[in-house]
Amino acid sequence: MGMTLGEKIIARAAGVPEVKPGDIHTVDLDYMMSNDGTTHLTIDMFHNQVKTPRIADPKKLVFIIDHNIPAENPKTAAAHKKMREFAKEHDIDFYEGKGVCHQIMYENYVKAGQLIMGADSHTCSYGALGAFGTGIGCTDFLYAMVTGKSWVLVPETLRFELTGEFKEGVYPRDLILTIIRDIGANGANYKIMEFAGEGEHRLSVNDRFVLCNLAVEAGAKTGICEPDEKVVEFTKAHGRDAGDLFTSDPDAKFLKVYHYDLSKIEPVVARPDFVDTAVPAGEIGEVKIDEAFLGSCNNGRIDELRVAADILKGRTVHPDVRFLIAPASNAVYLQAMREGLIDIFMESGAMVMNANCSVCWGSCQGVIGAGEVLISTGTRNFKGRAGHKDSKVYLGSAATVTASAIAGKIITADRL
Repeated sequence: MGMTLGEKIIARAAGVPEVKPGDIHTVDLDYMMSNDGTTHLTIDMFHNQVKTPRIADPKKLVFIIDHNIPAENPKTAAAHKKMREFAKEHDIDFYEGKGVCHQIMYENYVKAGQLIMGADSHTCSYGALGAFGTGIGCTDFLYAMVTGKSWVLVPETLRFELTGEFKEGVYPRDLILTIIRDIGANGANYKIMEFAGEGEHRLSVNDRFVLCNLAVEAGAKTGICEPDEKVVEFTKAHGRDAGDLFTSDPDAKFLKVYHYDLSKIEPVVARPDFVDTAVPAGEIGEVKIDEAFLGSCNNGRIDELRVAADILKGRTVHPDVRFLIAPASNAVYLQAMREGLIDIFMESGAMVMNANCSVCWGSCQGVIGAGEVLISTGTRNFKGRAGHKDSKVYLGSAATVTASAIAGKIITADRL
């Protein structure tokens, strides 16, 4: 029996010729990433619970401060200080104020065929480059940091066969929200979501990132796009080789195969308080907003910023709306500056933030109050995700978020 793309990556990391769903394997990790959400807890356990503290391979570790940056209170500042000092002491690659952790990994580290674990649920994003990325807790991260290894229960694979291409005004964000609605928030629990087909190969690697990033919102262990020449070109442009371009065998076994014609996807909006509540944007009704957010690991790349700038040019943000824009990394920010996008944003009345998790994380920038409504390109819309428990978060594409910021209510760009 042949293997799926994800199974091949696990087999490589386990050093065995083949694996099958249900097997448990010890695996060597290519990278381990941790951000300021939990790294300070891992460091405390390293010092207090490990009998002989050691790090297996510092060059496989990456520490990134991105969730609360700059620090908003002394407690956060202390956690950041702990990360800085530990990284310096152990010669660990360290980033602070450079962007969202997954974007930094995507730009600087990830290769196809790698198995990467990160102390953040959206580590599944790395599937955009044909890698197996998955989130772990800080206790599992500690074990991985000390040994360089972890374990994997081989998941079953759901294949999403994509055909066609998007109509104007429709984006990968609309597709993945539609898929999550269709299969449900538990529809891919501990499964691999594999994206393939001629429709997938038409997408840029940035577009593929959007799909893989939200796989965890359907409960998936990871999301992986079938790699191709676009992955080779992307990694080469970022100074590294592409890695192992695994693809699923013709006789690989999938738990289920879904078929999506991209030409039939419409703009959608996910309603509060769950990601699987997407409805056609035109059916959302009259929903006034107080804040709009463009950014996050899902939708803060140059592609989304260009979409927003095209819509904003010559227009202004509604006077009753706060529109916050946070590029996914400093590299994205600089590119946006070179293209004049930042000028357009600021002239429209939007607020451009430093590259960080920002409003998506909901603890240090753009926090919304009781009864307020946010439309966001963030990853989640759970109750209290962006502030007060009685606030409401809607999710949409960069185009829908930007149009809504201009109109003062949820609306698609074609209706402006």
